[in-house]
Amino acid sequence: MSDLLAQEELAVALKKCPEWEQEKTYITRSIEFEEFMEGIDFVAVVGEIAEEAQHHPDISVKYTKVTLKLTTHDVGGVTDLDIQLAQRIDNVLD
Repeated sequence: MSDLLAQEELAVALKKCPEWEQEKTYITRSIEFEEFMEGIDFVAVVGEIAEEAQHHPDISVKYTKVTLKLTTHDVGGVTDLDIQLAQRIDNVLD
C-alpha cells in the first residue's frame, strides 16, 4: 500500500500533473469535451487504465464535462498511486 503524501510532497508531486488540483483529501480534474460521446469514450479509457492499476477514480459526467477525483481511501488522502494514475490519465489527453 502507498503512504499518504505530506502536504509538501503533494505540492511537489502536483507539478508533474499541473491540470490537477487538491481539494480536501483528493485531487481533481475536469475536462470539457466538444461532444457528449467524446466524454463517454474518455471515461471508458479511464476505466481500462484504472482496472489495470487496480486504483479507481470517482467519475462524474455532466453532458460534455467529465470530472475525476482521485484519493486512496485506505489512507484517507492522496498517495503516489493517485499521482501515477493522474499522470496516466493526462497522457491519454495529450
